[in-house]
Amino acid sequence: RHVRDRGAMPAAIGTDVSIGDLAQAAREAPSMANRNLCDDVTTAEPYRIDTTGDPIGRVVAIDLGIKRDILRSLAGRGLQVHVVPATTPTVDVLALNPSGVFLSNGPGDPEPLVTTIETVRGLLGNTPVFGICLGHQVLGLALGATTYKLPFGHHGGNHPVRLLGNGRVEITAQNHGFAVDLWSLTEEDPPIREGLPGPHLLPRVVESAFGSVVATHQNLNDGTLEGLACRDVAAFSVQYHPEAAPGPNDAQHLFDDFVAMLGVN
Repeated sequence: RHVRDRGAMPAAIGTDVSIGDLAQAAREAPSMANRNLCDDVTTAEPYRIDTTGDPIGRVVAIDLGIKRDILRSLAGRGLQVHVVPATTPTVDVLALNPSGVFLSNGPGDPEPLVTTIETVRGLLGNTPVFGICLGHQVLGLALGATTYKLPFGHHGGNHPVRLLGNGRVEITAQNHGFAVDLWSLTEEDPPIREGLPGPHLLPRVVESAFGSVVATHQNLNDGTLEGLACRDVAAFSVQYHPEAAPGPNDAQHLFDDFVAMLGVN
């Protein structure tokens, strides 16, 4: 009941130690909030993943902790992928002359990723952008929204997500502890339902410095935002993992949507 009411929290398990010592260890455990964990997992040097045959386009993947399945999903669709460190500035990304930019998954709190957020702001309107998981949160922050820590993170391969455009439901794999708050781009008070971590209703369209932003996906378990798309610049993102393997493949089409946005096939 305590965890249910107060959300996820540090814990300690041990043998031959006192309860007091375990409690102290739990209290001293560092929080994920306000820590830049990407520095520990991003690539130190750029590298390239080639597709079989002649590439149909070139994508720069900003590595926030990228998974190999994502690289396979991009290269398997005929894209040459240039993977760059999380702190790569806009000018260096655009110097690679990409057909588009991919923002990868990764660990922890997105707000400390100040350099990456600034890079994405510089990319919006200059090249198509697609983000997954942490990349989705970074895109949200670049658009001017805020993020917040979920009381209960989303983990596992069976999260139902509604596509708000057509009402279809997809089963998704998720692994994150933060979410984007689109209501922060409005002056309205969000509708809150007791027991949910955020608004149970999402604003359908909000305005940002880069034009209109649409809420495209919603988690059916807790009502949180699971995807967004920009109307005035070529950019979209989802909070979950369409590439998960093993895992549900309902959302593999998002990579095809990205290729279509690039206009290269």
